[in-house]
Amino acid sequence: MRMPEMDRGREIIEREKKSLWIATAPAADYPPPAQDSIDAHFDVAVVGGGIVGLAAAMLLKRSGAKVVLLEADEIAQGVSGHTTAKITAAHGLVYRHLVKKFGEEKARLYAEANQGAIDFIAGYIKENALSCDFRRTFACTYTPEAKDQREIEMEVETAAALGLSVSFRESADVPFPFKKGICYENQAFFHPRKYLRALAQEIPGTGSRIYERSRVMHVREGGPCEIDTDRVKIKADKVVIATNFPILNRGLFFAKMIPRRSYVIAFTVKGEAINGMYYSAAPPFHTFRNHETDDGQTFVLAGGEDHVTGYVTDTRERFRRLELFVKAHFQVRSIDYRWSTQDNDSMDKVPFIGLHSRFSKRIFTAAGFGGWGMTNGTAAGIILSDMITGKENPWSSAFDPMRTNPYRTGRFYSRNLHVANTFIKNIFSADGKSADELVPGDAGIIKIKGKKAAAFRDETGKIHTLSDRCTHMYCKLEWNNAERSWDCPCHGSRFDAGGKILHAPAVTNLKHIDSDEQ
Repeated sequence: MRMPEMDRGREIIEREKKSLWIATAPAADYPPPAQDSIDAHFDVAVVGGGIVGLAAAMLLKRSGAKVVLLEADEIAQGVSGHTTAKITAAHGLVYRHLVKKFGEEKARLYAEANQGAIDFIAGYIKENALSCDFRRTFACTYTPEAKDQREIEMEVETAAALGLSVSFRESADVPFPFKKGICYENQAFFHPRKYLRALAQEIPGTGSRIYERSRVMHVREGGPCEIDTDRVKIKADKVVIATNFPILNRGLFFAKMIPRRSYVIAFTVKGEAINGMYYSAAPPFHTFRNHETDDGQTFVLAGGEDHVTGYVTDTRERFRRLELFVKAHFQVRSIDYRWSTQDNDSMDKVPFIGLHSRFSKRIFTAAGFGGWGMTNGTAAGIILSDMITGKENPWSSAFDPMRTNPYRTGRFYSRNLHVANTFIKNIFSADGKSADELVPGDAGIIKIKGKKAAAFRDETGKIHTLSDRCTHMYCKLEWNNAERSWDCPCHGSRFDAGGKILHAPAVTNLKHIDSDEQ
């Protein structure tokens, strides 16, 4: 009997809710800092235990620096633990845009940095004989519509002129619509958590340390810099902010980036899986690749259905759309994992890598990877390590955070005007309902003594009531029903149903409203 469409849509919601990477590799389990275990002074403090922070810290440690890496939760648990883990310089139809926006030289540097990141990862894996499911393959940016053929052809011409190994393909042996594509050779994929744990293992020792469960609340630049965590205070000559979205506001990154969520499922198929990696050049930006494990399992990863963070509350529908698309085009045997992730788009499509602001001399940052963090993030770790140790890096000028281009785009003005309008409208909005309207598993903005609050009713019937305003810049939060989180539509901060921070730039948990206030 055919399952009703509503029930089919619910199937995925009840499945394994961890990412494939987190479910199949144990946590590293580094200790939090104790007051008496902190050295008085480090050469470099790295804030954030994802691919940028771990790559930078490992390289700095190799250079002889005494490094402390501070992670608010667990290393490789955040965005780097929820990626599709494509190691590629194929970033959609980006290169023609880069040439028009920045000129051929900087576009070539962008290409070289990302292809160089692939080679760095491959070399590190070979050097250390790592078992992390690393495979070389090709990557195609394709269009499902024949009308976009000329755009693909021009991208091939541009990418080839920049030195990338690309070809034009009119077809591919895949089950989904593929009309034309640009395909890049010598790309790769891997298991990011296994790889990142190997980077982490190099860091502790000879005065260097990793501390998990230690959230950085504030950094004061000086000689040395002072880093306030929720546990201890630390001093360091230099600081790297590698928190995906920078936690410090002075660089104005909150005005130069758009936070975006996307959705991923991992499934097995009947028969042969696909070869290569694929990314559609148009919405809903579907992406596909195999993942072949070192122990012989093969999954297909499908992702996409992107949206600006906080602008979609029925995120379950995004998973449902993805699942229905996959089932319409693949012979699905089982859907084994589902997860979502978040990254930030810079206004001009180039990441920010370098000094944190025009006034900074000791604080560095990296952000705005546009969903391509495995290569852009690795390049960032290399560039920041070189900058801190005084080595000249040929790629750094292409990613200068202080460039003026982000301010010269229509996206910059339209995005920030929209954020301002949303902020003002939400202050004066009249929404709010009774807590009695919330069924178990539901959430919404309710009114308590005439004031709004964010409320979630758990499966036991208990109401969890919090401030409805983000602790970053006081924007009104929106409920995310698939992740059971409160998301900020202004700058992408996220909090769990109990008010704990899930994603920067916020550094303070939501305020609890006591039950006697209800």
